Amino acid sequence: MKKKLIAIILIIAIPFLTMACPTCERNQPKILKGIVHGSGPESNWDYISMYLISIITLLTLFYSIKYLIKPGEKNTDHIKFTILK
Repeated sequence: MKKKLIAIILIIAIPFLTMACPTCERNQPKILKGIVHGSGPESNWDYISMYLISIITLLTLFYSIKYLIKPGEKNTDHIKFTILK
């Protein structure tokens, strides 16, 4: 019961904790309004680095899931088979 109560409180509270405050929201460009805190990007290099980091993160997520689902190792004396047996 206590775990359910904590889970419900977190589900309700997290969206409110992640929203930007009115001052930060006013200073952000249109694409980032309501998402992030702070002064916002100061130049185009900030956008380039943000997009590059996003692409790297998505590629890492894709390959992590891909190799977790189907690792592709067929060798019978691979260490994973000692765990799976």
